[in-house]
Amino acid sequence: MSGFMAKQTANSDFSKAKTRATISKLMSMLNPAQQEMLSLREVRETLRPRGEAYRGLQVVDISRIVGSEGRYADFTRQFLPRHEHLRHRWTRVDEARLTDINLPPIRLYEIGGVYFVRDGNHRVSVARAQGGEKIDAEVISLASEIRLEPSLTRDGLRQAVIAYEKKQFDRTTRFDKVFPEYELEFTATGRYDEVLDHIYVHKYYMNQSSESELPFEQAMRSWYDHVFQPVILEIRRQKILSRFPGRTEADLYVWLVKHWGELKEKYGDAFSIGDAASDLSTRFGRSVLQQLRDYYREWTARRAEQRRIAGGQMPDADSSATDTGDAPDPHSSSGA
Repeated sequence: MSGFMAKQTANSDFSKAKTRATISKLMSMLNPAQQEMLSLREVRETLRPRGEAYRGLQVVDISRIVGSEGRYADFTRQFLPRHEHLRHRWTRVDEARLTDINLPPIRLYEIGGVYFVRDGNHRVSVARAQGGEKIDAEVISLASEIRLEPSLTRDGLRQAVIAYEKKQFDRTTRFDKVFPEYELEFTATGRYDEVLDHIYVHKYYMNQSSESELPFEQAMRSWYDHVFQPVILEIRRQKILSRFPGRTEADLYVWLVKHWGELKEKYGDAFSIGDAASDLSTRFGRSVLQQLRDYYREWTARRAEQRRIAGGQMPDADSSATDTGDAPDPHSSSGA
């Protein structure tokens, strides 16, 4: 194909791909997470890989490339271009394809069986837009015991990590066997480690008044009866779970224990767990009316964006529908 024809075709290819990205965004307004590309930084912070290893040149399934190290806001989950400023570089890559110019392999990180682009986002985008199934890549693997699927969303990633942490916690403590009547569930990562710390601290103080080292299970039973259950009963008594939609009793247990400790440092040890629960609910919870108001505001924002897209106006580069899945964690900057 001549250079002129390749340039014309590449520009047409980009316009078609960008239109498909717009249509995909419009079709996924009710579930925008399906179109969001995963950020490698976010995945690394969540999975905390233990190391990395160079795997060399490989042929990789394009369908398993799910995110990017630095360009995750520029493309959809299917690597369709979202913004006009990508046209020049995208079309240059497509022109090379059309004129049979070989491009160097892309560079990827692999973690949990899926891939993230270090270098070559436009090459992946062009290949995928043209129906490509394989691509040459230089791969570095990040060590993780958690397997990931290409369809994984941010929420799915969080749930996969929580499920892994729960499995490790139950293996270490036998909590699920000792207390089968209570399902200890969290909606944020890292909480099982916090609970394990609580048990070990409780065990430490019990050992101070014991002549011999107490078995772990005995200490855990004592913690459950004298620490965990009283906090859970106070949460139920004040019915504060309803003010934290999408969260669990165990979530509130961790937050309330932290909050209670902060209040006792400020006001003294006489500050009760009941007062701490009330303060947590008032300061960080949302009433039913507030939840309805927030839902309506988010719904109207989505409708407005949907109308803009339908009218041919592209959303801003970083615009996205608000995620209503998680209430904020009053003791965490990440909230999840």
